Amino acid sequence: MRPPPLRLSLLVWGLAVAFYLFGFFQRVAPASLADLLMRDFALSAAALGNLSALYYYTYAAVQLPTGVLVSRLGPTRLLLAGCLLAGSGALLFGLAQQAALAGLGRALIGAAHGMAWVSMLALVTHWFPPQRFGTVSGVSLMVGTVGAVLAGPPLRWLADEWGWRATLAGTGAVGLLLALLIWALVRDDPRERGHASFATAAADQPTVPLGPALRELFSSRNVWLLAGVNSGVCGAFLAFTGLWGVPFFVQVHGLDAKAASLITTAMLVVFACGAPIFGALSDRWRNRKRPFAAGAVLVAAGFGVVAAAPQAPLALLVPLLLIGGLGAGSMVLSFAYVKESVAPTLQGAASGVVNAGAMVGTLVQMPAIGLILDAHWDGHMVAGVRQYGAAAFQMGLAFLALWTVAALLLVLATRERPHRSPGPANAA
Repeated sequence: MRPPPLRLSLLVWGLAVAFYLFGFFQRVAPASLADLLMRDFALSAAALGNLSALYYYTYAAVQLPTGVLVSRLGPTRLLLAGCLLAGSGALLFGLAQQAALAGLGRALIGAAHGMAWVSMLALVTHWFPPQRFGTVSGVSLMVGTVGAVLAGPPLRWLADEWGWRATLAGTGAVGLLLALLIWALVRDDPRERGHASFATAAADQPTVPLGPALRELFSSRNVWLLAGVNSGVCGAFLAFTGLWGVPFFVQVHGLDAKAASLITTAMLVVFACGAPIFGALSDRWRNRKRPFAAGAVLVAAGFGVVAAAPQAPLALLVPLLLIGGLGAGSMVLSFAYVKESVAPTLQGAASGVVNAGAMVGTLVQMPAIGLILDAHWDGHMVAGVRQYGAAAFQMGLAFLALWTVAALLLVLATRERPHRSPGPANAA
């Protein structure tokens, strides 16, 4: 049999990455809608942080099961289930009249999107040559970030024109349509379409019993360290761009929500650009640890300066945050790093644990910053929305900065295997 034609491989990948984009959009959406959600649900900062963090709770919770199930049930089934769940969750969020129902919708979306990345990479393994894995996974991250860009100024414009409820409910309908297309067109392996598969022997080898596999996985030093690194390098970045960045620029620097979301969107764009840059450096240096540590330094430096001087001119703060966003792209290295630290049969589950680290960081940081803001609230409100001063945001940003410093120390504690050739880097 011949390999699948490129157009067919791109179709399969395109539908999978479209779901990843959809989930990235939903991940960041509350940042652009923060004031509207606080107004319509009468939320404090802590309550808004908890509502947004529900996505990350369920996302993190499904990472290990997804890594295990993708080899047992196949990626297509997980993608289909994820699309149905995410579309339903977005509809529920948009139509909810109570914060509890909106939170349930948010939780459903997080669990659904948690199936996207590992499932998509499994499809790439079967539908593309091994030497293209790094390229396709890097492009996938960049495409996913387009979802975050769409959740910035475009989402805010639509919300202002049509209402945030109708807008988010409409995205739910898009998710259900995407599920239909995946059901009709996506297959786990080219052999199901009469073509040869690109899957390697390692990818096709029989699975080992779950108990021994998990015991071996949890005994790996690097798995836990790299999960902790991602909780700071990526988690703090997502907590800022995914929720608190827009309120910071609006309430401390007097920008409107659209202008503020442009800044956080730019941070997401440089994050996407940082991933292939750090991946290329890692391959060039034949080393994962050094470029990963360099990225952690940039993140810690960016948030550290902003925390120290939150009222400094935007001409200073914005470039620093963009540099931090670029450094956050180094989280791409954690997946190649952990794959080189465990046996081939554990790579899917290990990737899930490391990916969960970023989400665990964010799900703790978002509500924690809300609690810090509420603790320093002076009672000022505008149009039913609590207003927080520079001192309150400074405490919240200091919390993030300290977490990123801890992440830097963790990456320095990791251990690379000597005398190896790095494989392709990929990220979630």
